[in-house]
Amino acid sequence: MMVGTCEVTLRIPWALSLKDKRMVVKSLVEKTRHKFNISIAEVDKQDIHREAVIGFACVTNSRPLADSIIDNVIRFMENNTEAEIEEVFREIL
Repeated sequence: MMVGTCEVTLRIPWALSLKDKRMVVKSLVEKTRHKFNISIAEVDKQDIHREAVIGFACVTNSRPLADSIIDNVIRFMENNTEAEIEEVFREIL
């Protein structure tokens, strides 16, 4: 069994409040969860309105499949949000 985890740091330069940030994060998390059936949540920087850290995890039977799922999720996130991806940290155990 392989567990793939990833943390994606987003920058939302136009967000003027936590409400603006919540709109972006909630939408992205829900779309991604439904498309890929993964565990996903905002995991850090909840009180900073121009930054968000979203973490997600997948469980598979092979390392290449976990890597592929993470790549697909990151690509989906890039294409489905106005926020900018600043940093990606991935780990497969």
